[in-house]
Amino acid sequence: MRAAPRGQAWLAAAMLSPTMIVLALVVFYPLVAAMRESFYESGQRLDADGFVVEGEWFAGLANYAGVVEQRFLNAAFNTTLFTVVTVALEVVLGVVMALVMQRAFRGRAFLRASILIPWAVPTAVSGLMWKWIFQADGVANALLGTEILWTADGVWAKLAVIIADVWKTAPFVGLLVLAGLQIIPGDVYEAARVDGSTPWQTFWRITLPLVKPALLVAVLFRLMDALRIFDLPYVLVGPRKQSVETLSGLIWDEATRVHYGPASAYGTALFVYIAVIAFVFVKLLGADLLGDVRQRRKVSRNEA
Repeated sequence: MRAAPRGQAWLAAAMLSPTMIVLALVVFYPLVAAMRESFYESGQRLDADGFVVEGEWFAGLANYAGVVEQRFLNAAFNTTLFTVVTVALEVVLGVVMALVMQRAFRGRAFLRASILIPWAVPTAVSGLMWKWIFQADGVANALLGTEILWTADGVWAKLAVIIADVWKTAPFVGLLVLAGLQIIPGDVYEAARVDGSTPWQTFWRITLPLVKPALLVAVLFRLMDALRIFDLPYVLVGPRKQSVETLSGLIWDEATRVHYGPASAYGTALFVYIAVIAFVFVKLLGADLLGDVRQRRKVSRNEA
């Protein structure tokens, strides 16, 4: 395989440089700055002479001691719980939505628009809407004939957040799965019908395997989004609620109280957590996402 001319290499570098500069400014610099801040503390303290001094000083790993404290562990548990439950429900509902939107029937365009509306609603607006639904004299209690305090601190608050999040983001999964369904050739289903395949067998042996790459992308996106959930619990239930406080909410609370060292340490821990989850997901389940790229590179080398 011949090396690219030097002129083309410089042209590629020049075209990529604006993107790399933007990434360095909005991603890498804040990340490095947060990691650096996690090793420092700020405020007032006594110096060696007994005088009160104000400023910033190196604290080593002291800020990371909060990672093993009860509040951080509770926030990590809530974050993981919301991620696992909501993503699982969204995958099931999203696949069902995609299969319904895929069918040809009168009014399909209206149904597709209706299904995608929740995803288009801003999260803060969605949280306010569900807060009105879940209030003590709201629609949910009126329909169920109960007097549940949905937005108070407790198990019902967790359930309220899960319901609101699934309602909003399941259409996103359905949209990506629908895109995967659109590229499946119709001849495959025709051959399955000729062979006597039942609808259930067709779904498990044809539809699901062929739509797997799009589904994996949807799940990966939702995992990354759910692990940093903040605005929906904050708007729907409120800040500093133990039952729904997530890692992002804990970081926000520490930062608003000017505890930048612990906030940066918790943010770094959240970054590592998300990075590990993404790596494990791609390594174990997302091999097909990179399989086509590797195959194309192999073919290109053979042709060269």
